[in-house]
Amino acid sequence: MSKVAIVYHSGYGHTAEIAKAVARGAAQVSGVTVQSISVADADKHWDDLAAVDAIIFGAPTYMGSASAPFKVFADASSKVWFTQGWKDKIAAGFTHSGSINGDKYSTINQMFTLAMQHSMVWVGLGLMPGNNSSKGSAEDLNRMGSFTGLMTQSNVDQGAEAIPASDLKTAEHLGRRVAQFALARPRA
Repeated sequence: MSKVAIVYHSGYGHTAEIAKAVARGAAQVSGVTVQSISVADADKHWDDLAAVDAIIFGAPTYMGSASAPFKVFADASSKVWFTQGWKDKIAAGFTHSGSINGDKYSTINQMFTLAMQHSMVWVGLGLMPGNNSSKGSAEDLNRMGSFTGLMTQSNVDQGAEAIPASDLKTAEHLGRRVAQFALARPRA
């Protein structure tokens, strides 16, 4: 049995919807349990995070960076870093913004760096870019064309219900992929 945690911040509900899709994907893998943790409640869950095999980080991209509440969580994890408590756990990340680009890569890079500081093992999407040829469409998985982590987008003047189905399917893919790596993770 493996455990996957999704630790995320959502300002307006979009990132929470992506987190739900990631959780659905992870839960589809037999032998995996999933726990979703809002960064607002992270202080209650440090022991839970110590017990999981994988942590998937999620935050909206605001002004080209991870949201401030996510950064507070990341900074608070320095107590875990000091003991290398997350060493060799699987890690991945996702972000959402209103712009197609929105400098989302910088947010994923922050999550990647956080994982590397903790000596975690990073898992990317493992998908070729979608929607990048004359035969592609916005319905393709990985329509944002990211390799490092999941990037999703929806219009800023619409709620979470406007997140494209392809982004939600890509989020489920990420959850399944991380769960599969968590099951295969060598145990000390």
